[in-house]
Amino acid sequence: MFESIEELVQRAQLNQCTIAEIMIRQEIETSGRSRAEIMNQMTLNLETMEAAAAKGIQGVRSHSGLTGYDAKKLQTYLDQKTVLTDNTFVKALCYAVATNEVNAAMGMICATPTAGSAGVVPGVLLAFSEKFRSSREEMLHFLFTAAAFGFVTANNAMISGAEGGCQAEIGSASGMAAAALVEMAGGTPEQASHAFAIALNNLIGLACDPVAGLVEIPCIKRNAGGTSNAISAAEMALAGIESEIPADEVVETMYRVGRSMPADIRETGIGGLAGTKTGKRIAKELFGIDR
Repeated sequence: MFESIEELVQRAQLNQCTIAEIMIRQEIETSGRSRAEIMNQMTLNLETMEAAAAKGIQGVRSHSGLTGYDAKKLQTYLDQKTVLTDNTFVKALCYAVATNEVNAAMGMICATPTAGSAGVVPGVLLAFSEKFRSSREEMLHFLFTAAAFGFVTANNAMISGAEGGCQAEIGSASGMAAAALVEMAGGTPEQASHAFAIALNNLIGLACDPVAGLVEIPCIKRNAGGTSNAISAAEMALAGIESEIPADEVVETMYRVGRSMPADIRETGIGGLAGTKTGKRIAKELFGIDR
């Protein structure tokens, strides 16, 4: 079993295979299941992501009424106007927001790595698989690559906002998506590790500050932010740009920063944006309590 990103990359290089293949082999070894069973399980995850994105684009409202229909706005924007960047980029944002709006509406999503950050990986995957006209197998491999980086992050640091702030949720998801995008685009395992590191570098120290304690504001829009960060990190890595700080050291840094964060900005709904005048007003209106 690989225990670090350095070891993960070395194994892929030694075996002259992709990171996705290393992750699949590890799953076979540790779970005792067949390759077909593992691929079927990941197919179910992929189908869940696709269904969530499709539902969100149609327009959903959260149970609190605070959020909803932003994915539908992005889809309308795509359909009716010339976008500032390109369609693939805006589609990625749209799918990310759609997924997290479904989460806020208590719909079914696939946590990647958590529910609050569930939009980043499918946002990048679904948009770029359309651009590349990827096969189902290539889409599954994207998810195994993302899973490999998430596996190391979860084991060596943390992936929940309550433990390490939003850097641990959106940061991890953004790194996972960046690495997987590099591999999907034909980059090397080493480039994938640099994309992961660059993406996580950019979000070190990010607070987890859900308004009223609900995974809606700013969580849904942060999934779009994590998505754009993943794409820019992948672009840089594919251009040959490297992270000066190795990926494993970035993970270690994220862990240390997370442990030093005050509780107010670790998903308690007290500090950060939750502690603003507006954030407190929303909490008071929803729950009748002062935070």
